[in-house]
Amino acid sequence: MRFPRSGGTLVHPTSFPGKYGIGDFGYEARTFINFLADTDQTIWQVLPLTPTGYGNSPYASYSAFAGNAYLISPDILLEKNLITPDEAKAAELPNGTEVLYEEAFEKKDKLYELASARFYDTLSGEDEKKFKKFKKEHKHWLDDYVLFMACSLHFEKQPWNTWDKDIATRQPKAITKFKKKFSDQIKLQYWKQFEFLNQWMALKDYANEKGIRVIGDIPIFVDHNSSDVWANPKYFEVDELGNRKLVAGVPPDYFSETGQLWGNPQYNWKELEKDGFSWWVDRFKHMFLTCDAIRVDHFRGFDAYWEVDAKETTAINGRWVDGPGEKLFDTILDKCGELPIIAEDLGFVTEGVEKLRDKYAFPGMKIIQFAWDADSTNSFLPHNYPQNSVTYTGTHDNDTSIGWYNSAPEKEKHFARVYCKTDGNSINWDFIRLGMLSVADQAIFPLQDFMNLGGEHRMNFPGTSSGNWLWRYTHDMLNSVDRNAIRELIDMGNRKPGDKPNL
Repeated sequence: MRFPRSGGTLVHPTSFPGKYGIGDFGYEARTFINFLADTDQTIWQVLPLTPTGYGNSPYASYSAFAGNAYLISPDILLEKNLITPDEAKAAELPNGTEVLYEEAFEKKDKLYELASARFYDTLSGEDEKKFKKFKKEHKHWLDDYVLFMACSLHFEKQPWNTWDKDIATRQPKAITKFKKKFSDQIKLQYWKQFEFLNQWMALKDYANEKGIRVIGDIPIFVDHNSSDVWANPKYFEVDELGNRKLVAGVPPDYFSETGQLWGNPQYNWKELEKDGFSWWVDRFKHMFLTCDAIRVDHFRGFDAYWEVDAKETTAINGRWVDGPGEKLFDTILDKCGELPIIAEDLGFVTEGVEKLRDKYAFPGMKIIQFAWDADSTNSFLPHNYPQNSVTYTGTHDNDTSIGWYNSAPEKEKHFARVYCKTDGNSINWDFIRLGMLSVADQAIFPLQDFMNLGGEHRMNFPGTSSGNWLWRYTHDMLNSVDRNAIRELIDMGNRKPGDKPNL
């Protein structure tokens, strides 16, 4: 579908400032939304909001449906009288430019146990009705997830296929016994998801009331160590003990002689299709409940995907396999109606990928940092954009624009300077201007570029397993943003809020 001409910002909630070591859904989130509204922006794009596993990557999650409970705001729990002021104070941590994951997890876990106990102690009336309704409406993923997390904690967060065999293979007697023994932990997990969804939906409502659409993110693949694979092994390429048989990756290319071996289990598309793609339909329905639009990561994998035997140590010996393509999206369209989807169509894009994207009028992505190889036909140069596209200076996987400029080859920097008619001293604003004035329907920029930040504030370095997903900003950084400059570019680019389609 086509989106209204608009502009916005990409930033993940973990990057918000605050008192608890990690950004959350509290006051600072609303301050950021106010910043968007004040600068006439109408888009807030986030990374996946699902619970993170090893490495704290939003793209390696314990669930494709659940929410990251560490985004729950202690201040909102305090307002609900689920924790005391002293308990909230004890959970405070320094507010710097990096997330303090381990410290925040430890302190928030203690808070959540206290809040959950008080929630259940006082549960009655309308609150009890809402809680029961939540459990019923989300039963298709929630029951499996809370049990999975309780099991994961019991087995010290080891991969599920290494758990006791009768639990790993979900033998009914063993599962029933486990549920009884660890009922308190299961209750805690139910409350976390209930509170997460309540806080997130309240925040999304606040954004919508300000005229701001929230764009979420769906990774195409799920983590092997997830409730999805554990509870639905027939939908994935795993054996009877849960071991991976076929995994995802990308073939060798200019950037990597051995390709990339991601390790996510491939889907068993025959089984998924046999069940009417119900798991995928449920996934999209859940995302459309929690977001106004969705960026679909690695969209090309729905046309064809690179499949590698799980025994391989590199991605060299893989093969291209046709994906579900139109059969999947026709089904989702039939079950969900309108599909406000952005196709992440970067990398090796074939005619088949473009055909699939264009059939449903999904806008593709245009990254300005990719434009500077001195080829005037480069599709990432703004003069080559189609209207139905989304332009970015960069994404979470790119350097900041200043960081890019400081490390790019001189040939690319020279072309960028000539194209932008600039000396390069404010290259981030030059790139923002290009995006804002382009024909692309949507123009979205990482918050770091509005803040004039260098490469040390980058969010993620693809292909590395540590030092990522850490970036946070401070109050001073947000206050230093030139809001007038954003307003002027929004206005000049005809991206001001107006008579737009309904959210």
